[in-house]
Amino acid sequence: MLKAIFISLVFTLLTACATGKASFPAKSADGMTLMPNSKMAAWYMKPGADLSEYDKIALLDTYVSFAKHWQQNYNETASFQDQVSDKDMKKIRDNVAKEFASEMTKVLSTEDGRPMVSAGGTGVLILRPAIINLEISAPDLMTPGMSETFVASAGSMTLYMELFDGKTGDIIGKIIDPEAEDDAGMMQISSSVTNTADFDRIVKRWAQILNSHLAEVSKN
Repeated sequence: MLKAIFISLVFTLLTACATGKASFPAKSADGMTLMPNSKMAAWYMKPGADLSEYDKIALLDTYVSFAKHWQQNYNETASFQDQVSDKDMKKIRDNVAKEFASEMTKVLSTEDGRPMVSAGGTGVLILRPAIINLEISAPDLMTPGMSETFVASAGSMTLYMELFDGKTGDIIGKIIDPEAEDDAGMMQISSSVTNTADFDRIVKRWAQILNSHLAEVSKN
């Protein structure tokens, strides 16, 4: 199921990148409608779905995958002691998933006071997030002599998140948003602290967009 989702997603992203960010189709392959002015690259909703029905949120575990060949490409230019191992890859994926959940929960549960629950049910909006195409310009592997590095961009990633009705389990929406953390081409110091801060800024933006939309529809 995940393989089919990501094949469809990659095709959509490639089409969008080739013709511009606004080129996502008005209708997705599964019949969802593209929402206008969502502040995401693409936010699709199932016709008739009403987000105002949900007053609780359940956040599932975050799936994380790197961009294809990222490890190989990084290691080709990295020194011997800075090589990224398979163990490092797993550690980064685990940390990204944990940090995503922490930052998303912080915004959704505190800024609007929306309760976070651990299971579906009536009035529960289930979010199933995935961070894909993850690229880190300077991963901090805690190796001797590599506590800080100068980079032009901290990296990039794409959010793919599905929205489900907590009572029926029906998928009612999906969000796609590629993001890159840079500083207009200026060199900057990168470390575990700055990498985390850059990541948190992007996740906070995603959470605030979702939170603002849920608050808006709840008022109508």
